[in-house]
Amino acid sequence: MKMESSLVSSHKGFLSKQEVIMLILFLLWLEQCIRHYFNMYLDEDLDQQRTEMLQELAYRTMEQSVGSWEAVLWSVMQKCLFWSLAGGLMVLLALYWWLRKEVLEVDNRRDSESEESEEENPPEMNMTWIFSRRFQLSVPKLASRRRVVQELLSDLLRVSHSLFSDSFFPVLEPVIGVGCACEGWSPHKEEDVVYCMFVPLKPPRGHAFHLEPDPTGEMPQTSMRIRVELVCTCTGAQPDQNMLCFLHHSEEELKRNQVASLLHTLCTGSYLDGEKIALWFQTFVISAWSAVPQSRRYSMKVLPSCRSCKMKLVKASGRSLFVETVFSVQQGDSDIFLSSQPPESQLPPSTTWLESYAVAEAKFFRHVAMQAPPRSCHLKCLRLCARLLEGSGFSIYALKTAVMHLLTLIPLSEWQSKYLLMRVDDTMHYLHCCLEEKRLVHFFFDNEDMPQEISLPPAFQGAQPWNLFQHLEQDPAAHAETLKKFDDRQYHFYFGF
Repeated sequence: MKMESSLVSSHKGFLSKQEVIMLILFLLWLEQCIRHYFNMYLDEDLDQQRTEMLQELAYRTMEQSVGSWEAVLWSVMQKCLFWSLAGGLMVLLALYWWLRKEVLEVDNRRDSESEESEEENPPEMNMTWIFSRRFQLSVPKLASRRRVVQELLSDLLRVSHSLFSDSFFPVLEPVIGVGCACEGWSPHKEEDVVYCMFVPLKPPRGHAFHLEPDPTGEMPQTSMRIRVELVCTCTGAQPDQNMLCFLHHSEEELKRNQVASLLHTLCTGSYLDGEKIALWFQTFVISAWSAVPQSRRYSMKVLPSCRSCKMKLVKASGRSLFVETVFSVQQGDSDIFLSSQPPESQLPPSTTWLESYAVAEAKFFRHVAMQAPPRSCHLKCLRLCARLLEGSGFSIYALKTAVMHLLTLIPLSEWQSKYLLMRVDDTMHYLHCCLEEKRLVHFFFDNEDMPQEISLPPAFQGAQPWNLFQHLEQDPAAHAETLKKFDDRQYHFYFGF
């Protein structure tokens, strides 16, 4: 593949081999057509000449004149035929020598590259090629489609700002790309990739958000509720003259002269309701779709979802694009958010928001991309391991956590593409040890190797680590089954060819 790409890039201005072959075939066909034409013309001309000689002996003088002209014409045409055939043969000969030179250069380049690769590590390079073909390691071109999704949501948010400027719905902040597709990899086929975008929510005028621990405590990860409080807008350094204060105006006056507050639209009691927000945004997307430029290129369908907004975009060509918009509230100034979308296996109350580390994870992978050597294999390692563990029931999030740990333990210089199989082996071995010990520590809790670019709440430092394999520790049967499946997949990795 490397050889082919370098060949294409170095000869962009020349004909390809297929085009040269087609040109040669065309010239041969043209030569045959010319030869056939002159043969037919000659035969017909001779027949006509014999007929005229037999029937018009009286006009011998005229016939001799015509014959002389035909002789001259035939001589000229013979010369044209000779020179056209000679020119065609010269072109064919030149194309042959050019093509032969190109083939020799390609062979020399291939020999030199193969010698270099064999000097580096021939078995590993061959195995990398085998795995690339077997597991289709080519990372999908996610960046361009991710930009399409971000532009679409940015246009929708611009429409929402003008539409809801006089209302008291949550303020929709610029989208943040999260999830594996926005990190630059995906365990799925390109047509099945879902582009997930966080839409941070800010309180509207006259409102404030307060994060409170969820009293139910049913979820394994931290869960909270978002209490909405009305605040005074008629006092302070910059009082808002364009609205009535929810605290200091009568309820009758507010109903008559002002739209309802957030407490009366998208809340259950005093707490922000994720299901109501999702339904509100879905309704807005349907009504505002015709106002965005993307509506001229895509047809859009809102898919069923109770805590997020899922869209399917289809081009005229039939190619589809899946987008999921998740609503979130930032914890202070950190990279940790509360998410409206719970895990698929669990559905807490609609006023329960779960702590999400997706923004911090995306930021971590951007940090690695800037620090790692060119053509780093960490994303390809993730994709390969995800394909290896496909069907085993093993969590993709646990795999990503393990790779993030290894990216801080193994120097980034050791993540070059030639070390791919070594890093895959390290990842599988690391996961196997974690499974045996029934312990995989969450990446963002009490991690001394955390990059400084990532902002975490102060409570994360020195906090009790969250064990992602705690459920296996509590269920010996599930642990034994998971370990057996993992061993089977690992055996398939090493000996399944």
